[in-house]
Amino acid sequence: MSTYENLLENALKLKPIDRAHLIEGLMTSMEKSDPEIEALWDQESLKRYNAYKQKRIEAKDLDEVLRKYE
Repeated sequence: MSTYENLLENALKLKPIDRAHLIEGLMTSMEKSDPEIEALWDQESLKRYNAYKQKRIEAKDLDEVLRKYE
């Protein structure tokens, strides 16, 4: 049994109020940004911006990009 499955099995045994507190705690932890991930995104966005400014890539219309995910 995986760690996730063990955690879920134990969480489901909690009283409803305790499960609610657990969920709240987990959701709150997801809202905090990870400085390492933020730094990586900063580097990637700067790399893409520089590529655009150097005309190595072209900008795309937002609607065109979103159509790919419909």
